[in-house]
Amino acid sequence: MRPSESDAALLRIEDLRIEVDKEGTWSEILHGVSVALKRGEILGVIGESGAGKSTIGLAALGYTRNGGRFSGGKVFLDGVEMLSAPTAILEKMRGTRVAYVAQSAASHFNPAHTIGAQFAEVLRLRTGMKKQDIARKAADLYAELGLPDPETIGNRYPHQLSGGQLQRAMIAMAMATDPDLLVFDEPTTALDVTTQLDVLGCVKRVLDRAGAAALYISHDLALVAQLADRIMVMRNGDMVETGATREMLANPRQTYTRELLEGLQTQRDAVFVPEPDTQPLLRLDHLSASYSGSEKVLDDVTVHVHRGETVAIVGESGSGKSTLTRSICGLLPPMAGEMLFDDAVLPPRLDRRQPDTLKRIQLVHQLPDLALNSAQRIGTIIGRPLKVFQGLTGRAQAQRVTELLEMLELPASYARRYPAQLSGGEKQRVAIARALAADPALLICDEVTSALDQLVAAGVLRILRRLKQELSLGMIFITHDMATVREIADTVIVMRQGKVVNRGSVHDVLNDPDEPYTRELVAAAPEMDPDWITRVRPNFNNRRRTGT
Repeated sequence: MRPSESDAALLRIEDLRIEVDKEGTWSEILHGVSVALKRGEILGVIGESGAGKSTIGLAALGYTRNGGRFSGGKVFLDGVEMLSAPTAILEKMRGTRVAYVAQSAASHFNPAHTIGAQFAEVLRLRTGMKKQDIARKAADLYAELGLPDPETIGNRYPHQLSGGQLQRAMIAMAMATDPDLLVFDEPTTALDVTTQLDVLGCVKRVLDRAGAAALYISHDLALVAQLADRIMVMRNGDMVETGATREMLANPRQTYTRELLEGLQTQRDAVFVPEPDTQPLLRLDHLSASYSGSEKVLDDVTVHVHRGETVAIVGESGSGKSTLTRSICGLLPPMAGEMLFDDAVLPPRLDRRQPDTLKRIQLVHQLPDLALNSAQRIGTIIGRPLKVFQGLTGRAQAQRVTELLEMLELPASYARRYPAQLSGGEKQRVAIARALAADPALLICDEVTSALDQLVAAGVLRILRRLKQELSLGMIFITHDMATVREIADTVIVMRQGKVVNRGSVHDVLNDPDEPYTRELVAAAPEMDPDWITRVRPNFNNRRRTGT
């Protein structure tokens, strides 16, 4: 039975104001936000990139990012004022009373230690639990989160897990101490649609069992609607509106909330049809690959991409999507098969490729926190490929950096900022701008809109579609979002366990799929309805709102 809930708020944020240092001048980014959260309650926090969602989540731990400071207000966690509490008190509460699940798991794990060792450190330092009990708890949480081989996966290193698996390992670490408050900052961003549902179910079960409260931060309103009791909408550091989930979805009061509910649909062009007898820009025929002689992670994969065509590759976490990009980019030479680029053999190893080939194949990484150099300004990051591949320096380079930033809907002043001063979505747009700086023929986009809210993502998709048309750009678009596939892709390839199980036009594959796994993926795309998940996953869990 769940613990009884008190009317007193577990988390109370009062008139919170936060400033950041922008080139020597303090600028307010959070403008007097107030939040009250009871035990056992889930508050969904949504809004576009830079709205202040993550800032609020970190404030619940009494923390603000480097370059920021609390300029007003108070934060109480179970009666403890977090902004004025001594460091010793904060360190004792963080990780036990309140835990944080970050958006980018890969950047928060130590690559030199196994997953299990890092899980054990949390419990050893916080609880003094015995080694065998820690191992048992880790295996139980790994199993509950759907990680493969839960008894032994802790022996792997972070780089040996897929992005989705690593995110779930981080959720397990946060849940290890059974905290009173969990702050989830885009916890399912890296997960495919089917895994998202499993993780949401696990999160809800754990919260219900412990009577814990949660801040669930996301740009995906449809997912938040499945979990949250209440929703708070943020924009530009202000709270736009807040209310019960069902009421807000049925009767949003503010225009911005209505826009988030409706989203923005891009204008689809005519269906792509290659010119007769034209050769693909990229040909991958019967590709197979493995890591260190292990079982195949790619098994007889064939992919063709024409100029002006966007090929979406979809599948669950660990299906081989990102591994395929590593082979294309020369980071994982295939053990069998043929690769041709522009009718010439594509050398399997990166260090054997000519500069022109390196320039013409560009990758936009799934995790901008890892892809961008935190010690360099944005102008330097985008300017380097302009210098290396285009020979631009000085004023010409600066002008092109400005053009690329504006193309991705970022102000020119961002050239002087560092990555840490940008939101997750803004950093992803910088990564796209850097790839476009090389003037590529083939652009590989690995989950590039997964960190963006619906409105910003729609703008990025429009930009990419325009560039594809203007430059006859070939694109490989890796994603788990079926709505994105429908908006951006001409052709879709479905992968599972390293193999291609379905391929064809977006219309043929997604509108009436006859392949079972494809049907499962399409059915798992969330709808803007709080009861949707109970229809597609009847055993998801009893809804807290019903009192059952």
